[in-house]
Amino acid sequence: MRTPLLLLFLILKISQPSFSQKKPPVLPEFQIKKAEAEAHMRFLAADELLGRRTGEQGNAVAARYIAEQFRKLGVTSVPGNTASGTGTYYQNVPFEKMGLSGAGEITADTEVMKSGQDWILMNGGETNLKAPIVYAGFGLENAAKSWDDYKGLDVKGKIVLVESGTLETQTPSEIITTSIEKRKIAADKGAIGVIELFNAPIPWNIVIRNFDREKMSLGEGDKSASSSIPHAWVNGKEAKFARALRAVKEVDFKTAGRKSQTINSYNVAGLIEGTDPKLKEEYVLLTAHYDHIGTGKQGGQAFTPEDSIFNGARDNAFGVVALLTAAEALSKNPPKRSVLIVALTGEEVGLLGGKYYASHPLMPLNKCIFNMNSDGAGYNDTTIVSVMGLDRTGARAEIETASKAFGLGVFADPSPEQGLFDRSDNVSFAKEGIPAPTFTPGFKEFNGDIMKNYHQVSDNPETVNFNYLLKFSQAFTYATRLIADRKVVPQWSPGDKYEPAAKKLYGK
Repeated sequence: MRTPLLLLFLILKISQPSFSQKKPPVLPEFQIKKAEAEAHMRFLAADELLGRRTGEQGNAVAARYIAEQFRKLGVTSVPGNTASGTGTYYQNVPFEKMGLSGAGEITADTEVMKSGQDWILMNGGETNLKAPIVYAGFGLENAAKSWDDYKGLDVKGKIVLVESGTLETQTPSEIITTSIEKRKIAADKGAIGVIELFNAPIPWNIVIRNFDREKMSLGEGDKSASSSIPHAWVNGKEAKFARALRAVKEVDFKTAGRKSQTINSYNVAGLIEGTDPKLKEEYVLLTAHYDHIGTGKQGGQAFTPEDSIFNGARDNAFGVVALLTAAEALSKNPPKRSVLIVALTGEEVGLLGGKYYASHPLMPLNKCIFNMNSDGAGYNDTTIVSVMGLDRTGARAEIETASKAFGLGVFADPSPEQGLFDRSDNVSFAKEGIPAPTFTPGFKEFNGDIMKNYHQVSDNPETVNFNYLLKFSQAFTYATRLIADRKVVPQWSPGDKYEPAAKKLYGK
């Protein structure tokens, strides 16, 4: 009988739990509930916020909601951020809001170009000029790239004719960014107007529809000459216009102008301090834009009398839920490095909130080891996340590990022909040298599924898969933790176009 009794004793011993071995604690991101993610989404994309258009009341309500979530979760304001009051979560971002373009004509010899048809006014009040015109290439100066389009030119008291974009790129975002710079350079040199030949790979009717209506730009503060000189985009794809403007020595430039007013919106910033005394001065920056395009009147897209509110559930309440999930989980159990969370305004009007923050950072950019941005137009694959710049920014292993932990795969750079890496707020930080991918809801290519809700009134919370929203947000959070805990910081891939900026920023 002894042998069976001994065997029974051993079986019972093995089946009993061992209290001598402690299981590692479950990280907070694994304990987030679907109801929490859903509640954030249903509030941010609710009709009552009227599409969260930059500078309008719904946008301000969204900013307040994010700030109060930070406060509730114990995420602190950034030390020294007193622009909107002591201990504030807000970073004030000044905007210039311009009205519809007025009537006008540009005449070059016998060629008469009509405002709203052949050209659009990007800046300036009522104008009636007859002045010499000087061609200045791309109208840029950059000593680092040996650009000096004004070398040997005298443009004082003249109208400057320039090409859109740069010698290197004609992407829409680059054209918009450099257009403002071109106006400033021309004004600083004494020019009294700018005519820019628009040559981007965008149909001209789309350009008119998007830029000839009410528009926003970053406020210039001092209302210098560059904020008042007239600046027109002419349809440069129309060869006769380009020929005429290059051939003449003088043009007539008449416009009723665009009325403008200064308004304010806010980036919302919160800080989670790291736990490692040697590493906590460094930080990971998390970003997502919380603005959208408003209601039918401002949205300019298809809407109906029954529904004119562009709720922006996917674009980009989705990304903001990921930020708030990170805020909750990482504040409960901080990583070694600090984490700075910034909900950005003004993305839909030209990536302006991100651009402003990069120029006015609340913490030193050279202490930022990584920017994880979240943004998206839509998704059609709930088994993956898509990451723009996955193989360029040095954190593939962490992103894949984090996604796998929640049953998700990772797809790198869908639709490369769209140039998506440079079309969200991450690009403002990439230009400074910070490795900055965009973590996006799952898709592999642009198709009808992706675009059917993009900038449409149908982009409502009811169409969102909340189980996927939770997994996406958890993966975003866990990837952030893994990156913040790395021994060696992520690096750009050798030869990447943003690598020189990184060497300048980090002194390497």
